[in-house]
Amino acid sequence: MDLAELRGQLDEIDAKIVELYEKRMEISKGVAQYKIETGKKVLDKTREEEKIQKVKALTHNEFNSYGVAELFEQIMAMSRKLQYQMIAENGGYNKLPFIKVDDLETEKARVVFQGAEGAYSHAAMMQYFGDEVNSFHVDTFRDAMIAIDEGRADFAVLPIENSTAGIVSEIYDLLVEFENYIVGEQVIKIEHCLMAVPGTKIEDIKTVYSHPQSLMQSARYLNNHSWQQISMQNNAFAAKKVAEEQDKTQAAIAGEHAAKLYGLEVLEKGVNQSSTNSTRFIIVTNQKIFKEDAKKVSICFEVPHESGSLYHMLSHFIFNNLNMNKIESRPIEDRNWEYRFFIDFDGNLSDSAVKNALRGLREEARNMKILGNY
Repeated sequence: MDLAELRGQLDEIDAKIVELYEKRMEISKGVAQYKIETGKKVLDKTREEEKIQKVKALTHNEFNSYGVAELFEQIMAMSRKLQYQMIAENGGYNKLPFIKVDDLETEKARVVFQGAEGAYSHAAMMQYFGDEVNSFHVDTFRDAMIAIDEGRADFAVLPIENSTAGIVSEIYDLLVEFENYIVGEQVIKIEHCLMAVPGTKIEDIKTVYSHPQSLMQSARYLNNHSWQQISMQNNAFAAKKVAEEQDKTQAAIAGEHAAKLYGLEVLEKGVNQSSTNSTRFIIVTNQKIFKEDAKKVSICFEVPHESGSLYHMLSHFIFNNLNMNKIESRPIEDRNWEYRFFIDFDGNLSDSAVKNALRGLREEARNMKILGNY
């Protein structure tokens, strides 16, 4: 046989496969109707595992056995997605435990941030809530989460990701631990400045204070000078120390916001290597709310520790035509080599496609949690 003849035979077989696939999906509609009437769950893992073993036994070699198993996993996954869709159309699983609001009540809100006045988190808060915001600061990210959990603050401003340093892993873990939810975000450009008391000249400086990460990010600039570098808890504390001690041999590396706040003079701008360095901050509250115009959904879930489990979870985004723009993993405490996945995707909790994807994920993933819509 020549290639054209072989391809012709494949086309005939493919047409039969499509015909049988559509026939199978029609029968799946009947299964969905039965589950709607009885309240039976869509995913029947035992039944699916039995089916996989049966179809594998019908093959004649190991390669085909694996191939058929993968094929039927996909066919049954599509059947489940059709069933979720039908259940949704019949009013099942319709409500999500989040309330849509026109806007956030920020006018009289009390806001907490980690660090000190003059830190980038303070600047992010001011940009999001305005200069007249009623705020206080705490030492740790956990303290900020506890403050809103206990009702001492209405919102918290927390860094979750830096464009060069990556994610702030502790924030991801705290979002799982606490019943607090993301309702907004603010991106701040990170431009480190060398600052000192007014009248200081570069040649006067002997010691530079800053957070270790800021010193590292400014290493190329600092290496051109023979200054002693001393690490501080954060950049704002470094700026505050220099301002309080009024010593012209001292300088700090921090954001321009800190210089204005503490009355320091900026001697050099942009001393960090990257001109595109930015940090994304999240706005967190203890209420399950989302704005009407929210465009991003953040979730987390666990998957069974077995081949293909993550792939099947991600297929819900593909099937519902949702754009996933971020995925991160964090190890699960006390469970070696098992991971929790964090995903950001475009959408609003009011969207039918988003609801449908979340229904499928909630049914099939372990411990799925909606972290927020913002």
